[in-house]
Amino acid sequence: MKKWEDLPPDMQVPEVRTYYDILKRHTGSLILKRIFDIIIASLLLIVLSPVLLVLSVLIKTDSKGPVFFRQVRVTRYGKTFRIFKFRTMVNNADKIGTQVTTKGDARVTNIGKKLRGCRLDELPQLLNILTGDMTFVGTRPEVEKYVSHYTNEMKATLLLPAGVTSLASIEYKDEEKLLESADDADQVYIETILPEKMKYNLESIKKFSFIQDIKTMAATVIAVIK
Repeated sequence: MKKWEDLPPDMQVPEVRTYYDILKRHTGSLILKRIFDIIIASLLLIVLSPVLLVLSVLIKTDSKGPVFFRQVRVTRYGKTFRIFKFRTMVNNADKIGTQVTTKGDARVTNIGKKLRGCRLDELPQLLNILTGDMTFVGTRPEVEKYVSHYTNEMKATLLLPAGVTSLASIEYKDEEKLLESADDADQVYIETILPEKMKYNLESIKKFSFIQDIKTMAATVIAVIK
């Protein structure tokens, strides 16, 4: 972790300091977490390469556009990066609608519905894990638009890399249904869903440990299977 005085100025606040001190006491677990990320992400990319190839072909034959969806997201210390995801919507979908997806969203492609259903669209994020922009377990990476609404306490989640999964992701796996009847999906997400998800994310930092990360990954697999 960076020294406190090297954090972005907007993160050097008392609300973040509480979580910073907690993580500083778990330096060993943070190192183990990164080693685990590199090893497992590398192995999964090798083992799943045939699956990734097949899914790429299905996406290209299903609709026009690139195989991957690349969007700017925010990760550790407020750094921006371009996330890798399999494209599950029509090309340029983020320019013709909200940046959250609602149930029955007409922008979602046929193959996209299936990929989202079992979270296979997340597999390319293994590349983001290798680069260090993401980790297996951590707060889901948000777009800058939503990060701009973070409270001082929420900014503590930026002390760690963005994650592929988290307890919040499991609890809000049906987020699209919650936004289904919203007149303004962005507003509902910012004012209602985001604060609730952040409660889980902040609590996870308080209870951070490498073992807890493994438990969260196992819980994610079970949730996807269900």
